[in-house]
Amino acid sequence: MTRTGMPRSVVALCAFAAVATMGAPASAAEQADDHAGVKAVLTAFRAHGGPGAAVYAGDLNQGWTLHAGQKVVNTNQVIGPDDAFRAASQTKTFTAAVVLQLVDEGKVALDAPIERYLPGVVAGNGYDGNRITVRQLLQQTSGINGGNAGAKPKSDGTFELRELVRAGLAGNPPKPDGSWNYTNTNYYLAGMLIEQVTGAPARDAIAERIIKPLGLKHTSLPAPGDKSLPGAYVHGYKGGSIGGVFLWLDTTFGEWGSGTVEPSYWSTAGGLVSTLADLAVFDRELNRGKVISAAGLAEMRKTVDTGWPGTEKYGLGLWGHQLSCGVRAWGLLGDLSTGFSSVTMATDDGRNAAVVTNTWVVNNDKPTRIDVVDAALCEKK
Repeated sequence: MTRTGMPRSVVALCAFAAVATMGAPASAAEQADDHAGVKAVLTAFRAHGGPGAAVYAGDLNQGWTLHAGQKVVNTNQVIGPDDAFRAASQTKTFTAAVVLQLVDEGKVALDAPIERYLPGVVAGNGYDGNRITVRQLLQQTSGINGGNAGAKPKSDGTFELRELVRAGLAGNPPKPDGSWNYTNTNYYLAGMLIEQVTGAPARDAIAERIIKPLGLKHTSLPAPGDKSLPGAYVHGYKGGSIGGVFLWLDTTFGEWGSGTVEPSYWSTAGGLVSTLADLAVFDRELNRGKVISAAGLAEMRKTVDTGWPGTEKYGLGLWGHQLSCGVRAWGLLGDLSTGFSSVTMATDDGRNAAVVTNTWVVNNDKPTRIDVVDAALCEKK
């Protein structure tokens, strides 16, 4: 059985709580002869991804969409370029871009200790805000080694950034060597930094500085407590297949037994709601130098090795990947256990591609979402 993020406790529920389908429909017939190579990779990826998958790709002049499978199981609905989904850690690149705008404006220094801006916040359990720089937070080399599992919600069920940071620092002590270690806590601190320097909620700063100027009409960092998805949204699932029979549990708004998704729990590390088309525009314009300065983009692209297959380089909230056609692409990845895995990448000449599947892909089966992006960006016309 191919399983993609489905806990054992849920398997028994599939007989009555999940939806069974015999496979999934192919991509739309009208696109059958267009981008055939990309379509083949997308279809193969979807076979071990969620009920559906889609890629939106293009350049500076135009864009196109391919889809495979279903946006909502047992329907003819497919994932479109403007269908909303939870972009998860793709949020981090938006957050990093705002911090780098503040660097451009002389309001933040990349190599200054975070203690300068958030005095007393990074302390205890071996942590010292005087020894962790803003750059290290964005690059995931701060040594912070804890997650947000122990965070306590407010009485209304929402979370504050300070509490998320407290939980992250109270967990594991710092990694002694300062090596690369991926944790949301770094980006909760980046969110607190944005709020301290701008005097505005981080979600408002991201909207005013990134979302509105780029015309990203379907993108937002939801307010605490806003668990909705706007308009035509992609349903998220957990499940898998046995001999071609797919069993899917709809987890769009929460996992069984764990309540609903609360966006403030992910906040500036993973709370963004967006679409394939909007994410492609953001990444394209970011890498064309239209969001931050050329100097800021150069800093963002100073990478360290991660050891993660396929996305081996990480900068300041930006992944670097060498494409099969010899070009380096830069972008964002996002995974959420309630049913979404996505990636967006762009090249310096304006080529861009964004992919989503509506389950959390926890395997490394080939082809991967990175392979779909590679096929789209390296496609020969």
